[in-house]
Amino acid sequence: MKTYKNTNHTIHHGDAIEVLRSEIDNDSIDLVFVDPPYNIGKKFSEFKDSWPSDSEYVEWAYKWIDECIRVLKPTGTLYLMTSTKAMPYFDIYVRKNLEVLSRIIWSYDSSGVQAKRYYGSKYEPILHCVKNAKSYCFNADDILVEAKTGAKRKLIDYRGDVPKLYNTKKVPGNVWEFPRVRYRMYEYEEHPSQKPEALLDRIIRASSNKGNIVLDPFSGTFTTAAVAKKLGRKSISIESQEEYLKIGLRRILEMDKYQGEILERVNKNTKIQNTRGVKYKEITRDLF
Repeated sequence: MKTYKNTNHTIHHGDAIEVLRSEIDNDSIDLVFVDPPYNIGKKFSEFKDSWPSDSEYVEWAYKWIDECIRVLKPTGTLYLMTSTKAMPYFDIYVRKNLEVLSRIIWSYDSSGVQAKRYYGSKYEPILHCVKNAKSYCFNADDILVEAKTGAKRKLIDYRGDVPKLYNTKKVPGNVWEFPRVRYRMYEYEEHPSQKPEALLDRIIRASSNKGNIVLDPFSGTFTTAAVAKKLGRKSISIESQEEYLKIGLRRILEMDKYQGEILERVNKNTKIQNTRGVKYKEITRDLF
């Protein structure tokens, strides 16, 4: 294991369970966001996301879940993702020690054909959990979205003593529609399961305050830490794969070299072509 840090952000290069056990104190973290391997056979650099059985996968997962609960402050919040198949195991297990406030669906569309003989999966589940249901952070005013009934239709609510317009803003429900990160998007990094900044922005705004510590035990593209940094939070990141570690060193600690290698953003081909050739070129925007 090796650690890289500056004043507000720490990156541990090593195994998540080992780092959690040896480096993170009890009751020290305000917000934990966990996006682990899903046991669906994806290749993550030198690691293949595959266990011999579901039972062995969840047995491994329960170890880092226990550690995440241990390091969480009494007023802390944990957001936990996994596959739709494994989530029932996680849901039942975390309820032994945490209160599940919301079961969130992150919904997205897909341009490809996902299934022909059954309904394709176009969402990922997220558990929103706290240690103490009577004392936790939830900044509702920081994540308000448009209330379509009030904002669009301008209907009158006659249920009270005095008629009034419906609210134009509301706290989001538990179905979140954010597009997946695409190749041409500015935030894109080379990783098979990058989560969008918009998803983490909502989570971090809602469940932490400036100066709080946000932990991501499976950092991948370091989106959690990147959004935490933008929002004035501190972060602790753990990543086992050197290929992805370099993303964090560049993106979070702003290092330009690693062991003699220049650290640069992905050099993407963003040329848009039609039948007559190149139409235009755009480097810094999402083209879709």
